[in-house]
Amino acid sequence: QVQLVESGGGFVQAGDSVRLSCAASGRIFDNSLPAWFRQAPGKEREFVAVEGWRDSSPLYADSVKGRFTISRDDAKNTVYLQMNSLKAEDTALYYCRTTPCSKFGSTAARDFGPWGQGTQVTGSS
Repeated sequence: QVQLVESGGGFVQAGDSVRLSCAASGRIFDNSLPAWFRQAPGKEREFVAVEGWRDSSPLYADSVKGRFTISRDDAKNTVYLQMNSLKAEDTALYYCRTTPCSKFGSTAARDFGPWGQGTQVTGSS
């Protein structure tokens, strides 16, 4: 089974930028779309972003639209989440997941694969 390992989190100041990485142990992204979710303290896990499929652009949660960018490097089997203009409310444990291409458009957690360990981003105002 292909595993996903997130990295790149840390302590950030408001307005900072950080890039998260998600390395896959195999070519899982050939047949599925990579995505990011997060869980803030005391809150439920929520959708952040998913890669686009065919001619469709990536989807983003309204709270991160215009600030976060999802991208991928197929040669490295790695997905990234570039996070700019960070806010204190972006503090969360960030998870990389995948979804079948046929389910593109869904942001429901049930349509995405297993949760990894995540990488923590802690922001301060």
